[in-house]
Amino acid sequence: MKEVVLTAEETERGYNNRAAVPEHPQHFVQYALLSEAARNRYAPTLNLRYGPNPQESLDLFLPSGTPRGTYVYIHGGYWRALSKGDYSFVAGPMVDAGIAVAVIEYDLCPSVSIATIVDECRRAVMWAVREGPRHGTAGPLVVGGSSAGGHLAAMMFATDWQAHGLDRSPLAGGVTVSGVHDLRPLVRFSFNVDLRLDAAEAWRQSPVARASTTPAPLLIVCGADETAEFIRQSQLMWEAWPDNRRPLDGPLFVAGANHFTIQLEHARADSELTLATLSLF
Repeated sequence: MKEVVLTAEETERGYNNRAAVPEHPQHFVQYALLSEAARNRYAPTLNLRYGPNPQESLDLFLPSGTPRGTYVYIHGGYWRALSKGDYSFVAGPMVDAGIAVAVIEYDLCPSVSIATIVDECRRAVMWAVREGPRHGTAGPLVVGGSSAGGHLAAMMFATDWQAHGLDRSPLAGGVTVSGVHDLRPLVRFSFNVDLRLDAAEAWRQSPVARASTTPAPLLIVCGADETAEFIRQSQLMWEAWPDNRRPLDGPLFVAGANHFTIQLEHARADSELTLATLSLF
């Protein structure tokens, strides 16, 4: 795949979402308030360990009765910020629909590399397969995430699960919301002081550089008001994996949503994002 080469100014304009949405702090406040309300209402089991690294833990939200599936959710923050506690709000509509939700934590750049974070997310999926049922989860298993989490969810679709001891991919579906799927532009991005990507590593960690190992549907979502680069990144993912082009006939571009408000669509039971995600189960 030919690389789109941007100037330093174009890269910042395309990838610096906080600069593109000056009011982003108020959205983070909303994340926190909705997440606290979700934890109070659903009383999750907090900080279950899924791996050996310092931050490898998850919060598990369970519906009443036997779940009809499990959603493993990976938070955003450009692999360098935020935490699972900021995204508890994702669980509410899913739990109300009978889905168990595991919101995972992972170590952050620059303490670890993006490659290490990808490995941590694989361990979280393996935890859901092997340990989750004794904590109350049940299949089918869907993985999703937003922003950096969208990239990480897509990388789960490009994982050799046989190398992890499984006969086949455990995933019944996936959701990537506002993900970066070709990381090469980030080499010239100011945040790369923490990400520490060079051109070769950026390409190795790009989902579009890999073949999907998972035949399940991958829902690709982006806010219609996001930067042109994030819209392009969503289209790249759609074009890269034709066998995963379900359940819709193209990426879902949500009208009026920017990089921060699109994530709040998960908090609404009747949103296009929530309904499309539930259809994967």
